[in-house]
Amino acid sequence: MTTLQPGSASDPSSDRPDPETVTLSGYAVAPLYGPETVPTSDPDDPAAPHSRIGRPGEYPFTRGVHPTMYRSRLWTMRQFAGFGSADDTNRRFKYLLENARGTKANTGLSTAFDLPTLMGRDSDDPLSAGEVGRCGVAIDTIEDMHRLYADIPVGEVTVSQTINGPACVIWAMYLAMARERGIDWKDLGGTLQNDILKEFHSQNEFIYPPEASVKLVVDTIEFAALHLPRWNSVSISGYHIREAGSTATQELAFTLRDGMEYVEAAISRGLDVDAFAPRLSFFFNAHNEFFEEICKLRAARRIWSRAMKERFGAKSERSWWMRTHVQTAGCSLTEQQPLNNIVRVAYQAMAGVLGGCQSLHTDSMDETLGLPTETAVRVALRTQQILAHETGVQRTVDPLGGSWFVEGLTDQMESDAEEIISTVDEMGGVVSGIHKGYFRRAIAEASYRTGQEMEAGDRIVVGVNAYEDGNEDRQVEILQIPQAVETEQCDRLEGYRRGRDDDEAARALDEIRAAARAGDNVMDALVTGSLARCTLGEMVQAMADVYGRYSGGPEW
Repeated sequence: MTTLQPGSASDPSSDRPDPETVTLSGYAVAPLYGPETVPTSDPDDPAAPHSRIGRPGEYPFTRGVHPTMYRSRLWTMRQFAGFGSADDTNRRFKYLLENARGTKANTGLSTAFDLPTLMGRDSDDPLSAGEVGRCGVAIDTIEDMHRLYADIPVGEVTVSQTINGPACVIWAMYLAMARERGIDWKDLGGTLQNDILKEFHSQNEFIYPPEASVKLVVDTIEFAALHLPRWNSVSISGYHIREAGSTATQELAFTLRDGMEYVEAAISRGLDVDAFAPRLSFFFNAHNEFFEEICKLRAARRIWSRAMKERFGAKSERSWWMRTHVQTAGCSLTEQQPLNNIVRVAYQAMAGVLGGCQSLHTDSMDETLGLPTETAVRVALRTQQILAHETGVQRTVDPLGGSWFVEGLTDQMESDAEEIISTVDEMGGVVSGIHKGYFRRAIAEASYRTGQEMEAGDRIVVGVNAYEDGNEDRQVEILQIPQAVETEQCDRLEGYRRGRDDDEAARALDEIRAAARAGDNVMDALVTGSLARCTLGEMVQAMADVYGRYSGGPEW
């Protein structure tokens, strides 16, 4: 690789890297860092505002959004669950809550949906065949939602829902379920992932064209601002961008610029930025490159706070906060020697905490083989609990703050991310960049480079291209989803349709189409549709009748 100055980003076309001196994202690391690495280490020196360390809980929040961070409150230990039927996942939720008892951290439930649900299709849709309940829970109706959260105190436990294309519909079902249970929406706390832009960059689970998709996200932002003061209406997600092969700096830049796109769209709708910005949240990946991941989160808070204050004119300090959930890197887990994944996850989790996350999910060791078993999930949760109670990382705020290496790398990642954000601005914004194929090309180039490095052995992956022990067989239990789950779900859905008032359902679907056609906020109509026993696929199609379905732009 071309010799680089300490902290500068590499060119993907450069020579092969030396993994001892060059990070995964291509930053050359000097053998030693000192006072000359950063312009200032004095938090009160105004001479270098872009590289100020600052104080915890104060603008620009490099050292965290709270003055005391984990000394007063640990991060939320949020475990991801979803498989088979709603009843299967409900049992797993209760298992997680039971195993979290006794911790000082708040425990939140994160819901994984199966592929048909993620694509807005009912379980009996021909395109759903073979996928029902396989990689998440199947949710078609408000009754499924009732079963999913049966006996779960949703007015007390925060709930995260990992759903994007049909997010507004799934959320409407959840809100309708809460209404039928007599729970005031003001008491509901949680997060709707609802970040459709990253789907066009990386994950491909989109339904409608980008413009209509962003409009629906703004509908949820507006609705939450009016009715759900404790709900995060969108979790702006870099996680999937990183899983698709981006560098840490691309993840940082693309994620924050996606967030800016939503803010711009909401302001264009006429919303006051300070009315909705405090409930925007973020979702980042924690990969293997320990210090990059820490510095990425520190730089992200600085960039976001400055954008909210200077670019969008937010006056409330809460609007300047970048609150983030972190999940350990699924793409870093290996099928070979799967027990090694426990170690990888522990280090990645520590990076997320040292970076200042507000909630954390730790992957299970067996996720490259199938859905996590109860044993693997318990180990993942215990990893967080050991981190919280045995390592001492919670005793002081931003313990790596002031490190010349950490501050220098934070500055460099911030600067490089700002350049990428400027590039997106110049091309007219994120939606324009999607139509031009910019994000996909950039991620593909970075992914190709990393793949080449690993194939060549320049990047060591323990148990995969080095340190094989000749006994690489799978030595963990694998969770199997029986075919009966799909059969029973389709039978249940058929009975559900027979038992409803078809005329009432048809009127509700017409209301959804009318709201979409008029450009109105669709949330009220979707809640009504859920209460009228419309299915997920029916409500998604009602909007598709107006917006159309998107299969990719001409330049893809």
